[in-house]
Amino acid sequence: MSPLKFILLFRDKIIDELAHVDYCYLTFCEKISLIILLQFGEVLLQKLKKNWFMIGLLGTTAATVADSSGLLVIPGLWLKEHNGPDSIIILIFFFSGLALNTSQIRAGFKDYIGTITALFLIFIISPLLALLFSMLPLSTGLLLGLFLVAVMPCTLSSGVVMTDAAGGNMAHALLITIVSNSLAVVTIPLSLALLLSFTGDTRVIEVDQLPIMIKIATLVLLPLIVGILVRNRMTDTVRPLLPYTSILNQVGILIVVWMATCKGREAIVDSLDAIAPVLGVTFFFHLAIMTAGLLLVRAFTIEKGRRESVILMGGQKTLPLSLILQVSLFPEYGIALVVCVLHHIIHLAMDSFLVQYLKKKE
Repeated sequence: MSPLKFILLFRDKIIDELAHVDYCYLTFCEKISLIILLQFGEVLLQKLKKNWFMIGLLGTTAATVADSSGLLVIPGLWLKEHNGPDSIIILIFFFSGLALNTSQIRAGFKDYIGTITALFLIFIISPLLALLFSMLPLSTGLLLGLFLVAVMPCTLSSGVVMTDAAGGNMAHALLITIVSNSLAVVTIPLSLALLLSFTGDTRVIEVDQLPIMIKIATLVLLPLIVGILVRNRMTDTVRPLLPYTSILNQVGILIVVWMATCKGREAIVDSLDAIAPVLGVTFFFHLAIMTAGLLLVRAFTIEKGRRESVILMGGQKTLPLSLILQVSLFPEYGIALVVCVLHHIIHLAMDSFLVQYLKKKE
């Protein structure tokens, strides 16, 4: 039973008990206080039900950064070093395969306009926005971190999960994931070298293509295909699980974020005096990408059911590859690593609000 269901059952039990209370013995003020308390509890439960992912995301991040005892950090680091994130991503795409139906797959693969729009956001708009931000008086480390974020492809898992939660086409989100991460082996060296040239840095950028291709195949395609096959072959067996795949995937994202925060905690704590500008820049950078996405889907009349994957996948950025490049290219700028980690957390928190907006907006 999920924590939310337990709370709701507990609430119903209290209401049932209150039904047997003799209210004649309560004063007027006590009756008013009881009504207010019940109403407040109902509103609070609705807010928790609606925003549990965002609350969990911020709570997990804050608790991990504040954990000086190692109670959360040590197991998180152990899991991070023992393929914890990869295992969770495999489960996420297996559950995604279970949730996919053939009509979604056909519609997703036919949506050429949506795919091109998302790729335009990822590979053109994002680096151009980073170039605009470079005109601000930012520190070198912060700017390099922003450049790394800007040239990244979309996330492997969280964008797909959020697209599903927003009511979008998960198959189309998966297509954008595979295409953008495949193209990234070519686009990252070009885009990053171009952005660095504006700062006078002329270093050569190289990205090893084979590990990225292997990662896409083993973490995304294989578990996805297995999930689709299991659904087709064992429909009756997996049907009870299908309503919970979205929640399971969102819980998986929280676990991945926890492990990533454990990895970056030391850099974040060491750079606390520089956190404010990093938070400001990463917030407004993602806000600019979100705004561009909303404007583009309106300009190309990409309707509800198709737009969610374009906006969410077009704005999200993968974290692991940016950390690898930061360590190999800019190890002297620890703040660049902080930018990558905090941007990942902030853009997930912002997108959790965006999911609710897209669900309601016609």
